[in-house]
Amino acid sequence: MSTIVPPAAPRAASEPRFDPLRVLLRSPTFVVGLVIVVWWIVCAIAGPWFVPVDPYASDPLNSLMPPDHTHWFGTDQLGRDVFSRVIVGARDILTIAPLATLLGTATGTALGLVVGYFDGWVDNVVGRAIDAILALPLVIVALLALAAVGASNFTVILVIGITFAPITARTVRAAVFAERHLDYVAAAQLRGERAPYIMFAEILPNVLPPIIVEATVRLGYAIFAVATLSFLGFGIQPPSADWGLALSESYTLMAGGAWWTVVFAAAAIASLVVGVNLIADGVQGVLDR
Repeated sequence: MSTIVPPAAPRAASEPRFDPLRVLLRSPTFVVGLVIVVWWIVCAIAGPWFVPVDPYASDPLNSLMPPDHTHWFGTDQLGRDVFSRVIVGARDILTIAPLATLLGTATGTALGLVVGYFDGWVDNVVGRAIDAILALPLVIVALLALAAVGASNFTVILVIGITFAPITARTVRAAVFAERHLDYVAAAQLRGERAPYIMFAEILPNVLPPIIVEATVRLGYAIFAVATLSFLGFGIQPPSADWGLALSESYTLMAGGAWWTVVFAAAAIASLVVGVNLIADGVQGVLDR
């Protein structure tokens, strides 16, 4: 008697391929943040060509004019158009903050890879030094460094990048701790690969997600740090239309009712930081899946 073979079960449909970009673009949080940041990037690049008034032109006869159809955001104490200065003011902060973030991320990533991979006395010495630096108020450290070397765009990038590096190093160090004893690292060691190759070619690609999230979060902090240093007189210098510098020059005018000299620059800083943080939340949500 022949054996009846039951029909084969239908083949299950393959699961759809995970597309991080498509998931990001479907995230309202990410999209809103992206729109805000792209708007300010456009202002930073093309702002001088579409602002209605020269942002650096003084008009003392029309100083401290409230918002109207001619000056949409009013004028400041020198008669300069606040709207034009807010638009153009995005350029410096969107140049310095990303460069400082890139410097801090690259330096912190390299340091975190070394500390996390070698462990032992390297971790005890360098790790404790990182913890000691993080115990200090970073704004105070930045102010002291800028007071010592002088304020310029280059030194602001350098100081913010260096002060952010230990924070990134601690994040990378923790991620490397979770990877260094896995099989692919042991296999690379058995092949005789050198430590720099293992760290940067084998481990680094596997710890990129937390580094990306950390970089986007640090960018928001860098924007706020640049504005804070400019407000305190240690960041971007006149005659820049930088937002933090605008707040420093005009905040005393609030008592006289000239609120527009402060509110719009403050709103610009807040919107950019919020936009970057929304992007960071969206990226983290995708990478955590």
